[in-house]
Amino acid sequence: MHITVAGLGVSGSSAARALAGLGAQVTVVDGGDGDKQRAAAAELEEWAATGGDSGGAGRRAGITVRLGDGDTLPEGTDLVVTSPGWKPDSPLFAAAAAAGVDVVGDVEIAWRLRGLPSGQPAAAWLGVTGTNGKTTTVRMLASILEAEGLHTMAVGNIGTPIIDVVLGQGKDGARPYDVLAVELSSYQLHWAPSLRAHSAAVLNLAPDHLDWHGSMQAYAADKGRIYEGNTVACVYNVADKATEELVRAADVEEGCRAIGFTLGTPGPSQLGVVEGLLVDRAFVENRQKQAQELAEVSDIAPGSGTPAPHNIANALAAAALARAFGVRPAAVRDGLRAFHPDAHRIQHIADVDGVTYVDDSKATNTHATEASLAAYEHIVWIAGGLAKGATFDELVQKSAARLRGVVLIGADRALIREALARHAPEVPVVDLDRTDTGAMSQAVREAARLAEPGDTVLLAPACASMDMFVNYNKRGDAFADAVRELTAQDH
Repeated sequence: MHITVAGLGVSGSSAARALAGLGAQVTVVDGGDGDKQRAAAAELEEWAATGGDSGGAGRRAGITVRLGDGDTLPEGTDLVVTSPGWKPDSPLFAAAAAAGVDVVGDVEIAWRLRGLPSGQPAAAWLGVTGTNGKTTTVRMLASILEAEGLHTMAVGNIGTPIIDVVLGQGKDGARPYDVLAVELSSYQLHWAPSLRAHSAAVLNLAPDHLDWHGSMQAYAADKGRIYEGNTVACVYNVADKATEELVRAADVEEGCRAIGFTLGTPGPSQLGVVEGLLVDRAFVENRQKQAQELAEVSDIAPGSGTPAPHNIANALAAAALARAFGVRPAAVRDGLRAFHPDAHRIQHIADVDGVTYVDDSKATNTHATEASLAAYEHIVWIAGGLAKGATFDELVQKSAARLRGVVLIGADRALIREALARHAPEVPVVDLDRTDTGAMSQAVREAARLAEPGDTVLLAPACASMDMFVNYNKRGDAFADAVRELTAQDH
């Protein structure tokens, strides 16, 4: 086949290598033509020129790269494979549609290729999507599966390209995987029409990426694709009715069950919390009258303090998917105990003068920030950045009673300041009129001034970081460095 790959990033390069290694003639197109793109193109073409890693298949990889033009469909294209970030209305895809050429994503290609290299039965996929919490839940799930003794890996929208793992180039690739914990974004699901997971979860739904999808309805529909064709369980959030509606709308295999998770007492076919215990009333013999203890709430990332409510919910979703795959209760407990959260996700940095400092720089939208603010009783909130079209009135209304003070940074901080003036006028606000990276040190000092012993200074920006920082990781690092400066002064 002649396959056009749209995008020269990590997933695009991975797809190009995989497809060329299987004998396809691949053209990679990218609208950029800077140093970064040229370096990536040179690396890919060098790989192809030396025969790639097609091994004993006897096929020489064929890859060409076209930079500076991401709109024109290469002549003779049989299939377009897109990187996740390319919008559905891109001119390249319009040209493909006019030519009768299908457009799919890297996840779709991985699904089609599963089991191909080894001839062994393909690993089952346990899928996770949602507006927030995907990475944490997928990593919790992988930890639980490993505690069961299964050969697994957290893959997808989490770092390692899923095509590489499916073709045996991931962790311990020589040994076939039993099951994969797969994080899937709405972008990836949009371009994966034939994906059929063993079981899947939608954690929550809130407005996000609407510039890409065009509407909330389209965004939700793409999230809901993860349930299509599920064979064992569709896991939904009892507190988020939109996720249950997606289950109702899905076309699943006969016998597939709807399994809810809740922070309250679970009903039949649900997992929930009872007196500090995670319990299962879904995968037990008599779910009308019985419940199976899985773990204690304190088993969730032990040593990091009381887990935030949204991380308890994430743990329940991971446990539900693991139980759908037949994992024992003890493995759920052991996997949650072994799990360590990634940095910048409700990460405890230090206690200084009786005040706790927490980095949740990953809270880049209002939905994530609302969950973060709900985890603490008295908060000095550091917020701001690029709003991405978000509004903040509902967030401030719901969280006002918890706010001891607010420190605002970033390009769109005025939007948050105006919401605070409308809904929390009594809360002290410090508005830092600067967007240089050094603003974080001043923000932390101002927050320390506003805070009282017992308070939490929380970086949960509700905004993207690119106005001041390369990414949310760098923003969180700057916060942690500023807190450490306070610690040094304290001593």
